[in-house]
Amino acid sequence: MSPAKPETRKGCVRAPHFDILWLPRAAIKSVEGDPSDCVVVVGVSRPKMALTVLTIMLLSLFLTFHLIYDSALYSLHAKNVEHPRPPILLLSRRLYPSAASRLPQAIIMGVRKCGTRALLEMLYLHPMIQKAAGEVHFFDRDDNYYKGLEWYRMQMPRSYPGQITIEKSPSYFVTPEVPERIRAMNASVKLLLIVREPVTRAISDYTQLRANAATASPSMSTSPTKSFEQLALFSNGSINEAYRPLAISLYHNYMHRWLEVFPREQILIVNGDLLIEDPVSQLQKIERFLGLEPRISTENFYFNETKGFYCLRNETSDRCLRETKGRKHPRVDALVVSRLRKYYGEHNQRFYELVGEDLGWPEE
Repeated sequence: MSPAKPETRKGCVRAPHFDILWLPRAAIKSVEGDPSDCVVVVGVSRPKMALTVLTIMLLSLFLTFHLIYDSALYSLHAKNVEHPRPPILLLSRRLYPSAASRLPQAIIMGVRKCGTRALLEMLYLHPMIQKAAGEVHFFDRDDNYYKGLEWYRMQMPRSYPGQITIEKSPSYFVTPEVPERIRAMNASVKLLLIVREPVTRAISDYTQLRANAATASPSMSTSPTKSFEQLALFSNGSINEAYRPLAISLYHNYMHRWLEVFPREQILIVNGDLLIEDPVSQLQKIERFLGLEPRISTENFYFNETKGFYCLRNETSDRCLRETKGRKHPRVDALVVSRLRKYYGEHNQRFYELVGEDLGWPEE
């Protein structure tokens, strides 16, 4: 006996790819007042297609959930980190590593009183840079260095992959063991050396040393501090080459050690005098050196008339460096300044030859 053909009901449309079975009203318990003329039982005639549709729906829900989760995670992190990494699709913890302390990929190695702190704070304006909070002094102090790289890493800020971690310790430049120690950590590390006109740097160094001595020993008021001129020159007028602030300004004496360990292209010379006058030009040069997308512009700075130098600005706040930065220098006899510049003339030329760059410092 051939199976009965399904009854065709007026107004009922059979959807493609689906089997429709009409059941007589007597076969079910109809609800009182229900106007339905028929009850439909639907079956899928193409299970592969149905499985595909179901898979797409589940995958869409899965991706939506992860996008919501990732956005929430980013929002929480943004409250604690000034420069969070933009969120990406979170498919697993392995594909989305969390922020972690990492060894620095770049180091500001000096020079003291040339603007290392200002440089670090300015670079921190870039969203792909994270900075150490203070001077770590890992490579120049044996008691820290022998604590090991894991201790050093834990002194670094938390960062995301792709961000560059930077620390600065000005005494790295003048400490003999440091170049080899840094290379042992990372032979491809990028090094930033910020320098200023040598006499200006020496006077700034003297100013800080005098301020520190006055703070540490208030009784010094009964024993007047020697002037810069008295410390820089002997009574017969010759240069006191042993005076530490003058010795540090002999950049070539220290630079040759670094070039024996690192290729020149791994060291960027930053002009500290230009960083004060036109910070953006120097920072853009550093962005290129570090392989970063240009993000720092003139909009990130404003000139503070009271302090006499540029302060920093980002999307949320304006800020200047501490009061100890940009101290007013004492007035130094012009003849002493001229004599010192002549003294540094030959030494500057030796530094220019080492780095392959003429910084144009005055020689009188």
